[in-house]
Amino acid sequence: MKPSNTARASNAARPDRVAAFFDLDKTIIAKSSTLAFSRPFFDQGLINRRSVLKSSYAQFLFLLSGADHDQMERMRAYLTSMCAGWNVEQVKTIVAETLHDIVDPLVFEEAADLIADHKLRGHDVVVVSASGEEMVGPIAELLGATHSTATRMSVADGRYTGDLDFYCYGTGKVTAIEEIAAEHGYDLTSSYAYSDSFTDMPMLEAVGHPTAVNPDRALRKVAAEKGWPILTFSNPVSLRSRLPDASTRTVAATAAVAVGAAVAGALTFGILRRGRLAP
Repeated sequence: MKPSNTARASNAARPDRVAAFFDLDKTIIAKSSTLAFSRPFFDQGLINRRSVLKSSYAQFLFLLSGADHDQMERMRAYLTSMCAGWNVEQVKTIVAETLHDIVDPLVFEEAADLIADHKLRGHDVVVVSASGEEMVGPIAELLGATHSTATRMSVADGRYTGDLDFYCYGTGKVTAIEEIAAEHGYDLTSSYAYSDSFTDMPMLEAVGHPTAVNPDRALRKVAAEKGWPILTFSNPVSLRSRLPDASTRTVAATAAVAVGAAVAGALTFGILRRGRLAP
């Protein structure tokens, strides 16, 4: 919800709060959140076996080489087309059930430590992702983020139309964080941003403290030229084992990530064994 003019004016006059804006995929979690739910959607009849395998192969390429602008656009077109006609409430139910119906997930331990550090310093944590809000919102909330913003698909009569109301990607991420900053009084010049992808350069340049995490080649080059910190997150770990006293909500959130990781890994292995898929 957009802030009122009064709220905007009040916050703009006193932008004294700090936020840490985190990309989700390959920054906080080791997998693509967009593709992680392929198996649950298949189990509920939303997609067929070929779509599951195609999604898994896309996951494999994403992990292997990252995703440039053209690849992201092709993925966006494929996913929005695939989702056209899906019942929105059914999708939300599947995501909720997945969050609470799995073993421990994998989240980068280094990311969890960094999020905890920001919170101890009194900073708000905001997850900013090109994935759909139906997936990003629950994961971000249950992982302890203060806010999240993500791609919103158009809905008519309770079903996705195949179009987008808002694409949280590229300059769209800047639009999203500027709106959040205006609403909550964040000083972007004092705030932080973390991402793995060159496509997130607009978001990184919108804050005073940008950091490249597991950067692709293009982002690594720019970060080195600009003197930005470069972090390597390489230790996915069960949050249940890391935080034995974690609440049920936190465990449920991390579980969603684990299922996505397990499904993507297993299906990718299957693809590599089967070779080229028949239509």
